[in-house]
Amino acid sequence: MKLSLLCFCTGIICLVYYLIIVVYAGITTDFSWIWVLAAAFLEGGAAVLHYGKNHPGFFPVWLKYVVLVIIFAGTICFWVICSHIISGMKTKASENLDYVVVLGAHVKGEKPSKALELRLKAALKYARENPDTVLILSGGQGFGEDITEAKCMENYLTSHGISKKRLVLEEKSTSTKENLKFSDEMTGCSRKNTGILSNNFHVYRAVKLAQKLGYRSPCGIAAASDPIMQIHYVVREVAAILKEKI
Repeated sequence: MKLSLLCFCTGIICLVYYLIIVVYAGITTDFSWIWVLAAAFLEGGAAVLHYGKNHPGFFPVWLKYVVLVIIFAGTICFWVICSHIISGMKTKASENLDYVVVLGAHVKGEKPSKALELRLKAALKYARENPDTVLILSGGQGFGEDITEAKCMENYLTSHGISKKRLVLEEKSTSTKENLKFSDEMTGCSRKNTGILSNNFHVYRAVKLAQKLGYRSPCGIAAASDPIMQIHYVVREVAAILKEKI
């Protein structure tokens, strides 16, 4: 397949996926604009390649090699990071941990978003199977949220039979870093056997961040993720990891 045609078709796929995200999750979905940007870049690249093919000498030879090297290096980098994210998705929870930090996610009014509900289902399962573990529910109150994410999580878990005595609410954090930092300040969980529970695509980055913050031996606990949004979430995680590295 010609490179220009490959770029054109891939750009169309990116645009279609963006429309699926908008219809399924809403136009305000975090980072969804990346698919429009990717589509524009690919379609522009396809046009330039097509023009260059019909106008020999349009591209200097050295420029072709520079572009190919950049594309190759970027692709390798992307897939290396993806492999780490996928390894985090396969993490199996250790039993009888002292603490499990349940990372917050968006709350719609007073109800958990789909991502948060999936985390809560995993937290509920772990709590039932490990009755001595304390759950740290971590998440403050953001735009469009009538209560804190921590309070929303508490409401869900207690309504499903988990005692309040096993729950610690951390209600100030607004990021994963703050989730982990403030949870440790409240409980000293970094010095204990602690699990970090989040949706599967987020586990690798969350555990690495916990290690950077001084957690002794954090282990990931992977909750399920929305299958339609999975590709989007993984791409967003790659961007987040690159941002942290930079």
